[in-house]
Amino acid sequence: MASVRSANTKLEILVRKYLWRQGFRYRLNNPRLPGHPDIVLRKYRTCVFVNGCFWHGHDGCKYFRLPKTNTDFWQKKIKRNKERYKEEQRQLPKMGWHCITVWKCELKPKVREQTLKSLAFTINHIYLKDHSISYPRIEEECELEAAAEPIPEKQ
Repeated sequence: MASVRSANTKLEILVRKYLWRQGFRYRLNNPRLPGHPDIVLRKYRTCVFVNGCFWHGHDGCKYFRLPKTNTDFWQKKIKRNKERYKEEQRQLPKMGWHCITVWKCELKPKVREQTLKSLAFTINHIYLKDHSISYPRIEEECELEAAAEPIPEKQ
């Protein structure tokens, strides 16, 4: 387990390179945020987690299987990882951050391009939603002007 990386994995680098090419600027493993997200896009108030299916217990994934030996240890370890991950995912939105999780199985060569495009689209959508300004429609504006009382003139 000592040789298993927790940062700068091939998948993280793949996602980072794609985001950088698309014009997204980010910081890595911000220690001030719960869970130390893999990629932090401050402008977009978004955290991206790149998760391995095994270590984070990706439910319903064909790449997640418990080892045949020492099964009890692995069950407890993965359960603890999942609980910690859920708690971190609850804390970040309370702090005003959006969370996106990219799974290892979603970055397999067959679906990689679609996943990365979807990630970029989601980040842009979050930004536009957070920074949208609602303008009153023209009809509503006319009704508001008609309903307003005239301003008394100063004498």
